[in-house]
Amino acid sequence: MNQVVLMGRLARDPELRRTASGTAVTSFTLAVDRRFSNRETGERTADFIDCVAWRQTGENIARFFSKGQMCAVTGSLQIRDWTDRDGNKRRSAEVVVDNFYFPESKKSREGSSYSAPAEQKRNDFDTGYTAPVTGSDFAELDEDDGDLPF
Repeated sequence: MNQVVLMGRLARDPELRRTASGTAVTSFTLAVDRRFSNRETGERTADFIDCVAWRQTGENIARFFSKGQMCAVTGSLQIRDWTDRDGNKRRSAEVVVDNFYFPESKKSREGSSYSAPAEQKRNDFDTGYTAPVTGSDFAELDEDDGDLPF
């Protein structure tokens, strides 16, 4: 079984790219705290884990997350062998993300120094994200709703 569950802060802004066929792919790095402290310094250290998300999942991660935000992901570990520009054989590990979650409440994210870009402060019904509603967004109806069952 190849199942990975991680929760950490983004070490950098997600990078959204497109393949030649137009498929979205987003790369990002999660800084995941270790469960124990360093014996010598008493400080907790973090592992920086490379992640990749494809298609709509990748587009949504790039849209809703930025550097420093807490993110939880599930997926699988993938090991890739490749050759660098100098002809050296390399190996890298990354998590292929299947699902992502917002481990912080919207209120705590808004209370942090993070500020969503203007393009995110709109309604995105396909992703479930809804911009805040103000009183001026409602209009009073003049019609009688006597046929409603409540």
